[in-house]
Amino acid sequence: MKLAIIGLSNSGKTTVFNALTGQNLESTIYPTVSGEPNFGVVKVPDNRVERLTNVYKPKKVTYATVEYIDYIGLTKGDVAQNRKVFDLVKDADATVHVVRAFEDDSVTHPLNEINPLRDIETLELELIFGDLEFVEKRLERMEEGSKRGKKPNEAEKKLLLKCKGALEKEIPLRLVSFDEEEQKVMKPLQFVSIKPEVVVLNVGEKDLDSEETKEMLEALEAYFNKSAFGLQPSAYTKACLSLCGKIEMEIAQLASEEARVFLDDLKIDEQALNKLIHVSYKLLGLISFLTVGEDEVRAWTIVRGTNAQKAAGKIHSDIERGFIRAEVVSYNDFISSGSMSGAREKGLLRLEGKTYEIKDGDIINFRFNV
Repeated sequence: MKLAIIGLSNSGKTTVFNALTGQNLESTIYPTVSGEPNFGVVKVPDNRVERLTNVYKPKKVTYATVEYIDYIGLTKGDVAQNRKVFDLVKDADATVHVVRAFEDDSVTHPLNEINPLRDIETLELELIFGDLEFVEKRLERMEEGSKRGKKPNEAEKKLLLKCKGALEKEIPLRLVSFDEEEQKVMKPLQFVSIKPEVVVLNVGEKDLDSEETKEMLEALEAYFNKSAFGLQPSAYTKACLSLCGKIEMEIAQLASEEARVFLDDLKIDEQALNKLIHVSYKLLGLISFLTVGEDEVRAWTIVRGTNAQKAAGKIHSDIERGFIRAEVVSYNDFISSGSMSGAREKGLLRLEGKTYEIKDGDIINFRFNV
């Protein structure tokens, strides 16, 4: 899973990136318009992997991972400058939109005052305008090609006109329903306003659990419901959460035991890294299945609803192609049985075919022949 961290300048994007990845990149007090993207890969916390590691004592342990990307902030009204960010967002599975809600006179705000709702609307419009510019240019090229006798791709043209109609009404494409054929045509076009989005309200320490923060989160939810124009996203809903990037970055630099004490003192039930990953998994409809053995215990990430044969391909294309059956036991059944042999004796180890829908936490051994 790849998540792009976006936001207006000085919203705390890099601080949140540091909190998530454990890095210590320098953040600036003035907006920046240049530099190189920052990348960080983190393990998806999974107690099941830890428990199974204690059982099997494998040579190797592999967690599922998330890659975060941090880059310059988006600038109101500057599509050319923002294109640098859009080019990174295109390859991401979703965006993490950091919205500034903290007061700090030493850190300038590009729009001069703290106003989370306005900032969200501003950034949302920049994504929409970026997609609209792309659509208009592509339609122009089609028109020019048609004048030279080149026949346009009618399916793509129809899709672009549909997208143009929504974008001109300032509706992000994530709120527009597209059928299966339209989604196929859309895939290589890589729009940005169609990306699932987690909105992170970056608050000050004093507002971590304040009524003001709770009211702001409610206001954000109300804003998104109102801005949906009565439309319903086809595959997901937008998610909102709050955190204090500055504190979370400090916690990320501590050893696990010290971090737990710090979290308890601040009455934070879950570290930002864990919370954001869980929210992102839910947003994208992702689950994990597990493979176990003396060589390796590993978590594999798939989309909910994936069948056994497709899940086998996550490990290797040969396993998918030569799929025979899957030996499956749920994680909870395995733990209650104490071992794989115990699960087999209790009849909890099942043989499943190609169309079996993988469940979160399934422990699977794929049988195949190529």
